[in-house]
Amino acid sequence: MEEVNLQKREAMDVEVRIRGLMMDPATNMPIVVLKDVASETVMPIWVGIFEANAIAIEIEKLAAPRPMTHDLTRNLIRHLNAELERVVINELKDDTFLAVLWLRQGNEAVTIDARPSDAIALALRADCPIYVSEQVMQTAKLNTSGPPEGPTAEQLRGWLEGLNDEDLGRYKM
Repeated sequence: MEEVNLQKREAMDVEVRIRGLMMDPATNMPIVVLKDVASETVMPIWVGIFEANAIAIEIEKLAAPRPMTHDLTRNLIRHLNAELERVVINELKDDTFLAVLWLRQGNEAVTIDARPSDAIALALRADCPIYVSEQVMQTAKLNTSGPPEGPTAEQLRGWLEGLNDEDLGRYKM
């Protein structure tokens, strides 16, 4: 029964990749830009500076002298004979994204609530796919207003869609 529900859920999830990690020029807040692997749809997620730093360190493959929190979490998962199979950004509630870690330990599937920024940082370290539920993707791509003091949805959508590799590098953390 659980495998059937997982397969049904997978059909409703959109696989994404990190398109860029940058600073929002209007608010100076870090943004993780996720891109649908099957289309040009992008979805921004504003994250904290520490979470953005953890993601940037893994994107740039920098080595820390001691394990960081997400490295520790990955190591705990491995040493408990479990595997992080996927992360899913599955809900948008009051302008806050929510995520779930999908782990497998033996024959048992386990889900754990997580912040999207932590889920993304962990997914990068565990080399597992990142998904966004179809409903969240539809809502977020239409409602890309960001923080209240940020740009309008249309301004932000135009800005995100017009990004190129040079732009992403310019706002690199």
